[in-house]
Amino acid sequence: MTRATQSMKKGRGKDIALAVFLALAMFGFSARAQAAEMKKAVFAGGCFWSMEEAFEDVKGVTAAVSGFSGGTVKNPTYEQVCQGNTGHREAVQVTYDPAVITYAQLLDIYWHSIDPLDPRGQFCDKGAQYKSAIFYNDAEEMKLAEASRKAVQKELGHEVATAILPAAPFYPADAHHQDYAKRNPFSYGMYRRGCGKDNALRAIWGAKANTMPGF
Repeated sequence: MTRATQSMKKGRGKDIALAVFLALAMFGFSARAQAAEMKKAVFAGGCFWSMEEAFEDVKGVTAAVSGFSGGTVKNPTYEQVCQGNTGHREAVQVTYDPAVITYAQLLDIYWHSIDPLDPRGQFCDKGAQYKSAIFYNDAEEMKLAEASRKAVQKELGHEVATAILPAAPFYPADAHHQDYAKRNPFSYGMYRRGCGKDNALRAIWGAKANTMPGF
């Protein structure tokens, strides 16, 4: 092998290594950019099992996590929140791609999944921890949330009880409560039927109600 041939092979090797490096760098940049584009929204609407179920299979939503928000107790347990004196509400944290679904569209899903007229909770679940609320992250989200609430109030012709609150720390519930509707379809179905959620939603929203098939 001549020195010229050796030199050419070394040069090709460097070119390949550089190409691989650049490809990996671009992949890493793309992954970071994609992650940076994702946004989070937090909604309280009664039982977090149902709130999670309403959002997790929506196109553009990459995650829906059951948890608690709005209270003063750090890292609260489910049992503490159920007592109703932590200030927390059961809520869902929605991670979404704003290039696929907008915050306004998430609000639309939210409203049609709850009873916005109930000041004491949601459906069969009553108490401070079950009261509905939208937690906004910035001025734009606050503006959209308030506009949507006015539209809902006008459409239903009644005072809306749903609060619009500044974002607060969100605490995920334990693993037992995550994806509950999917992992426990029978027990969740019994709860949902017993709570009368879907019939109540249809009574409020008609064809717009965000109900589960078969309920």
